Amino acid sequence: MTDSPLTRRRVLRATTGLAVVGLAGCTTGENGDSTNGTATGSHEGTATESGHSEGGTASGHHDSDGHEDSHSHEDDGHSHDETVGEPTDTAVVKMLSKDGGYHFSPHVVRVTVGGTVTFQNESGSHSTTAYHPDNGQPQLVPDGAAAWDSGILSEQGATFEHTFETEGVYHYYCTPHESMGMISTVIVGEPDAHGQPALETSLADKSETVRTKIANLNEQVNEALGNTH
Repeated sequence: MTDSPLTRRRVLRATTGLAVVGLAGCTTGENGDSTNGTATGSHEGTATESGHSEGGTASGHHDSDGHEDSHSHEDDGHSHDETVGEPTDTAVVKMLSKDGGYHFSPHVVRVTVGGTVTFQNESGSHSTTAYHPDNGQPQLVPDGAAAWDSGILSEQGATFEHTFETEGVYHYYCTPHESMGMISTVIVGEPDAHGQPALETSLADKSETVRTKIANLNEQVNEALGNTH
């Protein structure tokens, strides 16, 4: 059978109509998909990017600050953010060899008159020795206070105790590592900062490292005792 021109035109129009409907459907689908994708992508992408940026930035700052603070404290052997509390009957000070440095931790402790400090060796070989003329050192302890010297403690967990009977400020050091700044402090009772040999004695004969460390400790002690002027 031969198709007439009229029949072919009708078929063509019908086919064209279907094509338009099909294209409209595709366009709607693409727009729908694109709109949903854009909304979802934009929303999720923004949230994710913001989350990563904010979370990463915050985390980066904290990590960076934490690392820098820790590094700074380890390098100079003291920590300005240590809180020196009220006097207690006992205290424990750890002796450490860490990251190539040598440290007492905490750097400043405070006990009552008659209180006892236990020095505990955690790593390395250290002593706890008073800055006292009996130990061949300048007097950086209260007048009339007894000297102490543990000798070298090398065994992990080894301890040495000293009871403090005289109120005041005591600086002490590790004999092998004094020159590297392994120096710390005990505050006993509620002493007046004025007139304390530990806070006022000249150390001209000591190295810059020792002088700097003791000056830093004195800042902490003065702050703890309310002598900030």
